[in-house]
Amino acid sequence: MPVRTLQPQGLKPLMNDQWRHALTRAATALCLALSAMNPAHGATATAPMPESSVTFPSQDALIQEARDALKRRDKPRLDTLRQTAQRQSHPLAPWVDYWHMGLRLTEAGTADLEEFYKRWPGSYVEDRLRNDWLLELGRRRAWADFAQDMPRFKMNDDREVTCYAALAEHELGRAQADLHERALAAWLAQREADDGCKTMGRTLVQAKVLGQDAAWRKLQLAIETNRPKVARQTAESLGTAVERAVAEITDNATKALDAKRAWPAPQAGALAALALARRAQESPEDAAKRLESRWARQMSPDWQAWAWAQIGRQAGFKGMAEASQHYRRAWEAADRAGKPVAWSDEVLAWGVRSALRSADALSTRLTLRAVDAMSEREQKDPAWQFWRARALLQTARNGSEGQAQREDAQQTLQRIASPLHFYGKLALEETGQVLTLPPKPAKPSALEREAALQHPGLTRALRLLSLGLRSEGVREWNFSLRGMSDRELLAAAERACEREIWDRCINTSDRTRQEIDLEQRFPTPFRRDVLAKTGEIGVDPAYVYGLIRQESRFITDARSHVGASGLMQVMPATAKWTAKRIGLPFKPEMITERDANLRIGTAYLKIVLDDFGGSQAMAAAAYNAGPSRPRRWREGQAIEAAAWAESIPFNETRDYVKKVLSNATLYAAMMGQANVSLKARLGSTIGPREASAPNPDREIP
Repeated sequence: MPVRTLQPQGLKPLMNDQWRHALTRAATALCLALSAMNPAHGATATAPMPESSVTFPSQDALIQEARDALKRRDKPRLDTLRQTAQRQSHPLAPWVDYWHMGLRLTEAGTADLEEFYKRWPGSYVEDRLRNDWLLELGRRRAWADFAQDMPRFKMNDDREVTCYAALAEHELGRAQADLHERALAAWLAQREADDGCKTMGRTLVQAKVLGQDAAWRKLQLAIETNRPKVARQTAESLGTAVERAVAEITDNATKALDAKRAWPAPQAGALAALALARRAQESPEDAAKRLESRWARQMSPDWQAWAWAQIGRQAGFKGMAEASQHYRRAWEAADRAGKPVAWSDEVLAWGVRSALRSADALSTRLTLRAVDAMSEREQKDPAWQFWRARALLQTARNGSEGQAQREDAQQTLQRIASPLHFYGKLALEETGQVLTLPPKPAKPSALEREAALQHPGLTRALRLLSLGLRSEGVREWNFSLRGMSDRELLAAAERACEREIWDRCINTSDRTRQEIDLEQRFPTPFRRDVLAKTGEIGVDPAYVYGLIRQESRFITDARSHVGASGLMQVMPATAKWTAKRIGLPFKPEMITERDANLRIGTAYLKIVLDDFGGSQAMAAAAYNAGPSRPRRWREGQAIEAAAWAESIPFNETRDYVKKVLSNATLYAAMMGQANVSLKARLGSTIGPREASAPNPDREIP
């Protein structure tokens, strides 16, 4: 706990620099002297100097007051605090300056920004303010100033800025040869109806840098991802008739399909496909009937293929057995079109998942087609490499005719085999290899530790985190990690580990590529308590650690946007229900107490484990998405457990289940457990509960 200095009555609240630095030096000398007298409680003579535990109440109060002024949009007060922070050489002075500058950005000029950049060169806030300023320049259509500042934008992670950059190239007559490719990629990636991508798309379509085919492709993605505002915005580039039709489709697809009013003849089939895709989001069955009975005759084969693929995707998402059949019809139409499909990676991914649920020979062959049609980036995903390799093995001919295909599959599995991720572990077991933990790297040297201790960005991040400014602290920390080597990352992770800031410890160490420190990546805080709670109720501690690592990264006061709290991210209603079930007197504040949170969370996990017959995959899904959903997802024919996990419809829950079980397998190996098989944790198959099986916990929240 930080030592807080008490100010004598009458001392000015803000110390001058001379007094503050003298006090810091005295406190540091005292810490070193105590460490020398008592090595058991301090650093050794060869270890780097520990971080100062001295904080200044006036400095912390300054930052909190600055945040309050920002929320009130009180520019004069924030300006005063900004000047005070800079006069004090406060570690977080750049942030106070950034908050103040943000309030006056719309009235600022280029000179103001350049002065800010010079004050905080190379810092996170310099680059973040540049991001904000580029957006402002784009809105002002100040393309010359935009083009001057854009090359200095290091993060370059804002999609709207990317759209403005392409537009600036065009408006200034400086278009590069690949402008079309870059502009199209940025436009297709648009998620919100922002000014930058809207203006770029409309301008470049009108200038014929982007053709109308690109606009129709953008419309497909907007409808597919259920973004009606983006769809209507895109339709503006295609003429009034299409714009009106898209407005009707996004407003009520069923009504639009039933209307007697005819769509413009050249686009009628395409508009019908868009309407059917939107209708499929509510009822894939009805969309399929409409397509087959009426609209297919008015569509070109490529639009038919896209419409059937959209219906297949929605049917797959809902776990319908017909999904694979819809995809078969999509591929048949694509063959008639005679050109490569232009389906999104998400639609192709659901083609694979639907095939995994069908598990027949034809569907397995469609798995190969779907993976081969994915983007180059998506094809590298270990998930699709694994299922493609499995499909190759299943469809290979016997004997020498299928030898090349089998060798391709085995090489793929060997390439992705790894103890560090879900499909890497499955590939290890598929090829008969034993999970072996990577060797522990050498600990950071004194020089490496000192460099991490002296890193100003990491120091600012830790100060922000200590003040409860988690979002700002995490962003500052992550920016500081850019370009670090494995050794530098290990030293930065160790700094966070020693402060017990476990999410920064884990996420930082996760970035290393050659030197893998599993103790940093998979720490075991609160080990005595976790082992005690799991031992009392008979739950595997490795499974619980795997779940906590995914839920909260061991942040005891973690709170999600939906209200889940604590280490095990328990919802208030679930905590109350579980406490009553186990006979624990419950008060709402208990949910954030570490001991109570562990007890309630492990008890609830045990209840859902028992309810799902010990299936760790289904229990993890239930813990994340609620028990009623996995009950629905298990309906239909029994399928391989790994295929079941991959076909979970919710992206978050699918990722969660795979990571929890992968984490648990590594924790089991690190804790010396005998069975470290991921397949054993998954189980062989998952299917409907037997009618005779008891199910007393249907009321589980």
